Amino acid sequence: MSDSTAIAHGTAEAHHEHPPYQRHHFETIAQQNDATNFAMWLFLLTEIMFFGGLFTAYLIYRNWYYPAFVQGSHQLQIGWGTANTAVLITSSFTMAMGVWSAEMRKKGALVLCLVLTFTLGLVFLGIKTIEYSEKIEKHHVPGFHYSVQSFVDPASDPEVYNEYHDKPLALDMARHTELYFFLYFAMTGMHALHMIIGIAILGFMIFRARAGAYTTGHVTFVENFGLYWHFVDIVWIFLFPLLYLINRHPLAH
Repeated sequence: MSDSTAIAHGTAEAHHEHPPYQRHHFETIAQQNDATNFAMWLFLLTEIMFFGGLFTAYLIYRNWYYPAFVQGSHQLQIGWGTANTAVLITSSFTMAMGVWSAEMRKKGALVLCLVLTFTLGLVFLGIKTIEYSEKIEKHHVPGFHYSVQSFVDPASDPEVYNEYHDKPLALDMARHTELYFFLYFAMTGMHALHMIIGIAILGFMIFRARAGAYTTGHVTFVENFGLYWHFVDIVWIFLFPLLYLINRHPLAH
């Protein structure tokens, strides 16, 4: 056998030994999976630090301007927040089933689960759009057109006043409700951005899953995206009680 033939034969054997989804700079598929999983957990750690800073700022300012933050939270609709919580919990289940389907090499079930997760993500964003529209209508978006009218004169917002009977805030305290809504939009807006990114990736995954990309034994991508999706859901599990549920009772007169 000539040298060129032997080299070609050896190259063919090496190519045969490595799965097509194994990158050339990894010696084994296990090494590639370990590196990928480590990178994903490192990314999630940076996300925890980022959202942790927002949560810390919220708790500090809530302690400083408690009355303003309580009345600010009264402007949020618990019904919409509860609906979105149920949507995300359901989407976590469908995503988990998607990971299981990939591991069991069930192509049809994987595609179905990814489509359901994609749809539930869109439902979440649709509900959040409704909430944001209400805040725009009431001029509760921080900025030049922010209005404190519903806090210095709660009766001007009958829907909220009739439910909680909020007493008026002094003007200097009422102005701090803008800080509450700044943190509300910062926290829920960053969460929504992560949802949008996740939905975009899901669209790509659905396209690839239909071609059989994740049901041939390589499920690392699906597993790591599942971690990302569950993390985004967990962030909302913390946002919901902090922004919507704490102190949902009338302020003492």
